[in-house]
Amino acid sequence: MNKYRSHLCNQLNEDDSGSSVLISGWVHRKRDHGNLLFIDLRDHYGITQCVIDKSNEELLLIAEKLKSETVISISGNVVLRDNETINENLETGKIEVVIENIQILSSANELPMPVFGDQEYPEDIRLKYRFLDIRRNELHKNLILRSEIISLIRKLMTESGFLEMQTPILTASSPEGARDYLVPSRLHPGKFYALPQAPQQFKQLIMAGGFDKYFQIAPCFRDEDARADRSPGEFYQLDMEMSFVEQDDVFSAIEPVMYDVFTKFSNFDVTKLPFPKLTYKDAISKYGTDKPDLRNPIILSDLTNEFLDDEVSFDAFKKIITKGGRVIAIPAPNVKNKPRSFFDNLNNWARKEMGAAGLGYITFINNNGTLEGKGPIAKFIPPRVLELMSKKCDIKDGDAIFFSCSHEKEAYKLASAARDQIGEQLNLIESNTFKFCWIVDFPMYEINEDTNKLDFSHNPFSMPQGGLKALEEKDPLEILGFQYDIVCNGVELSSGAIRNHVPEIMFKAFEIAGYKKEEVMEKFGGMVNAFSYGVPPHGGIAPGIDRIVMLLAGVKNIREVILFPMNQQAQDLMMNAPADISETALNELSLIKNIKED
Repeated sequence: MNKYRSHLCNQLNEDDSGSSVLISGWVHRKRDHGNLLFIDLRDHYGITQCVIDKSNEELLLIAEKLKSETVISISGNVVLRDNETINENLETGKIEVVIENIQILSSANELPMPVFGDQEYPEDIRLKYRFLDIRRNELHKNLILRSEIISLIRKLMTESGFLEMQTPILTASSPEGARDYLVPSRLHPGKFYALPQAPQQFKQLIMAGGFDKYFQIAPCFRDEDARADRSPGEFYQLDMEMSFVEQDDVFSAIEPVMYDVFTKFSNFDVTKLPFPKLTYKDAISKYGTDKPDLRNPIILSDLTNEFLDDEVSFDAFKKIITKGGRVIAIPAPNVKNKPRSFFDNLNNWARKEMGAAGLGYITFINNNGTLEGKGPIAKFIPPRVLELMSKKCDIKDGDAIFFSCSHEKEAYKLASAARDQIGEQLNLIESNTFKFCWIVDFPMYEINEDTNKLDFSHNPFSMPQGGLKALEEKDPLEILGFQYDIVCNGVELSSGAIRNHVPEIMFKAFEIAGYKKEEVMEKFGGMVNAFSYGVPPHGGIAPGIDRIVMLLAGVKNIREVILFPMNQQAQDLMMNAPADISETALNELSLIKNIKED
């Protein structure tokens, strides 16, 4: 026992009855029950109910002045609660402490937000007073869960023969797909370090350095906008790399880690090993996205050709198709008894939330053994074509088909989102399960919509399938990479790849994307140079820690599992960052402010 506590606030039980104890913590709440005053004392571990008899005027005077979240020490005797007052929801619910003395260790001001209770508060308040927010039960538990998950991951990786290593934080800027955070150099005026978007080059250099298996819980920094599953500023990933491996070797290494983590920290069913694989092409055609939620049974179909039939007179779709558009069908099972508002609301959602022209539909009703189409579009489609559509989409009596029609990328984007909406509204999403899958065979290149030029579609350091021959002989848009994503319940946990470790192939791959050899050497010279001295074939992956914890905690916003997150404008409201710096500091860094007024 030290001078603050003999026990933690979750430890006392019936066996301690009659003992004198000393406990410390925060005043969670006070309750006045007439002749008794109760104080619920909370520490990191739990809550103990403490009580003062109002005949003890000296103690009562101290207790009445205690504000919520004041830190105190309480000494007293443990007594058993009456049967009718036992609280089964507390670890200490069968006892209470009769207070003999209270010592105030730190007084609390009036709270800007209470810690007790589950009230929702605006994000700006929660982030400004994050030190209070993380005292709240659910968030506190999320952060404990995060620590336990990371501890298990470290254990599993080490047991699998991976060495934990740390890569630099100050490094050079490189094109990783997002903006860098730049750090000006004092010793080299006019030059800048970059915070790493990922330890990509370094972990490949570790393999070039002769190590076989590396991992770290790596901080990564990207100057990009926030969203529900991505925090601005920084995030953490389980970064790993392996030598002398092919794609399936990486899968075999990471799958058991994901399976063990998700089974240990949830009571849900988890996809059995090995996780299923979907090609990128199949993922898009079946689900409209490369991050499919496999808990949803809805499968998309392409009905472009059916709408091109000469007997179909629905010109609104035909005009879009003739300009390169596609018609993607989203089946909706068993909607026969749904009111018209169900269909109208989905149509309005497509317009307002997705910016689409709408979401047309046809319902199918069995009429003497024949499925007949009903709805605004059905009259433009002959029975023969309706039958083809129903068979292609596996439609039954009472089902419906919704239609997304636009240019291919937009058509699948709307269809994917509609699939999610319909799945949720019809309660089709399988509950209490984590469904994993791999997405493989990503295109090596794509057309950049902003520049209309070829660009890498995934990781620029990936090995193209077919090697140098494919780069030299194939249409770039047909080249696939040894690139892969791991997805769980519609959340992309990680991207990875077998690396391009041959300088000749790397130069050619970058050349196709518009980079000259000189540019490649300028940006990646350290790695390319290392590869000229013998490097093993290698590959890896980097599952996101924040997203793993988010799924296991059952929250929809990633900020609920991050200790001190920024807001959506990438501001730290608690520490007032970013902030102005002094002219002296600017001069040391050879910087001049030149802020353009709006």
